[in-house]
This record gives sequence, C-alpha cells and structure tokens, in this order.
Amino acid sequence: MASSKDLRVRSVFKPGLFEGKVAVVTGGGTGIGLAITKELLSLGCKVVIASRKKDRLQAAADQMAACIPPGSTAQVKAIPCNIRKEDEVKNLMSSVVSEFGRLDFLVNNGGGQFQSPVSMLSLKGWNAVVDTNLNGTFLCLREAYNAWMAENGGAVVNIILLISKGRPGIAHSAAARAGIDNLSKSLAVEWASNGIRINNVAPGSIYSVTAAENYKDIGDVFSHAIPFTPAKRNGTTEEVSAAVTFLLSPAAAFITGETIKVDGGWDLFQVPWEIPEHDRMPAYNWEKIIEEEDKPKAKL
Repeated sequence: MASSKDLRVRSVFKPGLFEGKVAVVTGGGTGIGLAITKELLSLGCKVVIASRKKDRLQAAADQMAACIPPGSTAQVKAIPCNIRKEDEVKNLMSSVVSEFGRLDFLVNNGGGQFQSPVSMLSLKGWNAVVDTNLNGTFLCLREAYNAWMAENGGAVVNIILLISKGRPGIAHSAAARAGIDNLSKSLAVEWASNGIRINNVAPGSIYSVTAAENYKDIGDVFSHAIPFTPAKRNGTTEEVSAAVTFLLSPAAAFITGETIKVDGGWDLFQVPWEIPEHDRMPAYNWEKIIEEEDKPKAKL
C-alpha cells in the first residue's frame, strides 16, 4: 500500500476547483492518465478511471483512494472498459451517470501504438491501432454526449500526438490521432449549442515508467528525443496533466476545437527520422527536358 507521500500532488490550480464535478479518464491508471487522475482528485473531483486490464486498474484506484485526505470530496472508482467495444463504452458512461448523477469531464487518454514502418504494417495491426485510438475516442465522445452532456454540457480533452510534420515509424497512430484532431474541430462546432467544449493535448517526449517499459524493446527513445527537443529534456506527466486541467477549468471557457502542444518545442524543430542518401527524386527542369527532346533519336 502506498503512503500518502507517494501520491501527494501540488497542483498549480486552486484547491477545491473541481469540487462537485465528475470525470471519466480512460487509461487513467498508468502514465499520463494516472497523473491526470491524481491532479483531478487533488482538486476535489470524483474520477472514474477505465481501461481493459481490470486488476491493474483496480490496484491503481485502490492506491489512490487510500491517499485521499479526510474531508475531501474526491473519490476514485475503477470501471473496466475496452473502448473498442460499443456496449462496454455505453455501460461505462451510463454507470457513471447512474452512480454519480452527472458527467462533467471526459479525458480520452486511452490508446496506444507500436513502432512499424508502413511497408511492414499488416492490415490487422493498422486496424487495431485505428480502432483503439480513433474509433474508441469516437465511441467515448458519443456515449458521453448521449448519457449526460447533450443536455447538461461538459468539457472534453483528447490526448493525441504531434502530427503537423507526419510521424514516420508510427504513421498508423498519427493517422488515427489526426482523425481525432479533425473530429474535435467538427464537434466543437456541432456541440457548441449543447455547452460542450472539446480540445486536445499533444504531448511530446514524456517520460514515465509505463512508457519506458512499453518501448524498452526498441531502445532508449527518451534519450534519443532530447537532441530534437529545444528544451533539451523530456517532459513530465505532470506537465501534460496541468495542460489538461487548464482546458477542463473555467479559465478555458472560451477555448474549443484547439490543440495545446506540450512538447518543449519539439514540433518546431525536426522529425527524428534518418533519410539515407539517394538520387531517386530527380528534379523537374525545362532545359534538361528540352535537351532530351533535342537528342537524335536512335533509328530502329
């Protein structure tokens, strides 16, 4: 069992900011999702965390629940949910509203990917990543809307990727997250009259124990990212959580359909993908074309 020191949070936001509010955080038991959950709890929010792995999810919820200080309005509950499964997502959102009587915030953090160049990517692998990241986010958005937000409003934050320069090596995930980005812009307009704000956070290289474990087979991706980051370091999960908390808060009441990059300047710099020397993209040049046309033609 963790001590209260293990899960203490020092949010930059006002204590009690989210008292009386209820949030769903998918993937809320590990990594970035865990940091988001802990910060929301520290601000008095009731948080339901959801993911496929029941035992790990419940262990995270139990650990955080044991560290909520006496007198706090915060509460954490684990509901297993595979966001690819429509019936499970419907059950998640309806269960939250049934138990807590409301659903103010949705943080779509659940998802994942694996490294693979497109030339070696199977259709099964492509579909798995798109189904989880794009379709799973769509289902959570739609069911949160149907269960509560259509009539009562709310705020949504989707965790996506830095995608402005493409993402060679994880193109399947980048394509799915680009879909989320555009979906967010569309719904920011469609659902504005429902009082729903939808924004995204795009993290750069964010170190966590969970992420390090997930990517250990392909080398030290975190050290590799530092030369491509103007801040010359990796980010922390707390820095992503602070951006998410801001977008959920009243301070962002006039912000919707936008993406905040938490990347230390990574997206302004360059894509970490080595391109070998080659001559496979010849230039378009009129003089050379004319020279070729003027050359004597060989007689057959």
